[in-house]
Amino acid sequence: MYATASAGMRWLVVEMAGAWGHSAFLQSPRIIDPSVGRAVVRRAEANGMRIVAVRRPGRRIEPVRWRWAIADSRPGAEALFRGEVSGPEELLDIALDGSDGEQAYEPLIAVCAHGKHDRCCAVRGRGVTAAISAEYPDWTWECSHLGGDRFAATALILPHGLCYGRVDSGDPVSVVRSYLEGEVQESLLRGRTSYPHVVQAAQHFAREATGDMRIDALAPVEVELRDGAATVTLTGDRGPIVVELAERLSEPLLSTCSALTAGRVREFVLTSLVVEPES
Repeated sequence: MYATASAGMRWLVVEMAGAWGHSAFLQSPRIIDPSVGRAVVRRAEANGMRIVAVRRPGRRIEPVRWRWAIADSRPGAEALFRGEVSGPEELLDIALDGSDGEQAYEPLIAVCAHGKHDRCCAVRGRGVTAAISAEYPDWTWECSHLGGDRFAATALILPHGLCYGRVDSGDPVSVVRSYLEGEVQESLLRGRTSYPHVVQAAQHFAREATGDMRIDALAPVEVELRDGAATVTLTGDRGPIVVELAERLSEPLLSTCSALTAGRVREFVLTSLVVEPES
């Protein structure tokens, strides 16, 4: 799963209670007018943001609310802001730097349960959301498509942009506990959305080699790309870590539960890893 986290430096998260269509913002007319949904999506994307819909887990009868969150996932600048508007049209006027809301100091945990996009996400994601929300109810949401459906159940922890997969294969709550301790669970980590895939891959191999699971460890210093290969230099406690990677195509695989045609995807393999002593 490593090096498969979708890109996302900044995120707009919008509460949309109810059943979503294949596209949560464009095909859920009982929740949001498609023209308004399209305008909200276009505004976010024009400002370089990823947008995701969320709802509380389980069957709930509650007043309709339009809560929002804006997350900055840039390493070293992580921040999360929360707010609320009275209707979806007002989402077109909120400041996208989060200044119209209040800064939050607890994480936002979003687990994909978007059944109209992929039924595996609905089946596996809802169980994970229920497990995590039993311990962290105020932080946990079902969310729309995150990418990587073949890795269901997938989850995102903001503001750090940690993307996880197959979270239902172990104890889902332990992923959150690790985060609160400042660490990642490498076996389930797809990557950090604020880093390109090649850096996600280099960090994966460096964590395997060093055992350093700290969220902010192994920051990229230099990335050199070549045809079918890359050299990524990361920070390390004993000195820079130089990771040599090669690219290849995977064996044919089905990308979703409903996929009928197998395709190949890019993978990174480790060529060498060297810890350079400080000069």
